[in-house]
Amino acid sequence: MPSLTAVIDLAPDLDNLSAAAVYVVVLTLVFVESGLLVGFFLPGDTVLFAAGLLTARDGSQVSLPWLAVGVFLAATAGDSVGYAFGSRLGRPWLVTRVRRGRLDARHLARAEGFYARFGWSAVVAARWIPWVRTFTPILAGTTRMPYARFLSANVVGALTWGVALVVLGHLSAANDGLRATSYVVAACFVVGSFALATLGWWRRRRAVGAGS
Repeated sequence: MPSLTAVIDLAPDLDNLSAAAVYVVVLTLVFVESGLLVGFFLPGDTVLFAAGLLTARDGSQVSLPWLAVGVFLAATAGDSVGYAFGSRLGRPWLVTRVRRGRLDARHLARAEGFYARFGWSAVVAARWIPWVRTFTPILAGTTRMPYARFLSANVVGALTWGVALVVLGHLSAANDGLRATSYVVAACFVVGSFALATLGWWRRRRAVGAGS
């Protein structure tokens, strides 16, 4: 298992930046990856965990509470912008970008299938899947998912992904085993979201069958 120092090295030299620069880099990355299509390739998970580690270093000027609040707001705002893009521009805009080679058609198709199948839970669970978390809010807007419903999933996702990874990174500075635990927790959360969505889908099918 790689050391905590190796995890930090995977991030874009966060340990060599000033506290203000760390905030700017991390929050910008989270915002772009959450809601702008150009951010689907960014290493959000690694950067959030590494930033959390930095907050635990002796003499660090990076504040855990401020970083956590900033990440939550950036993640929520990013998804909201993605939703607005999808709501205003619609699916034809996405198709056009695929035809022009600006988007991978396979990624778009998989994200569409993921969202169509799991709905609300997809918005939450997609946070843990790098390329899906970029497409999902746009697809939610494209399909006219009620914004209040989207926002609730957006907030839950921002808390259980962004804030959770920062806090787990901070705690892992004192307990190396928490790094592995964090991925187990993430996996359980995603599986749980899928299970709830599948149960809801099964109940809807059962209700339709009973009414026919």
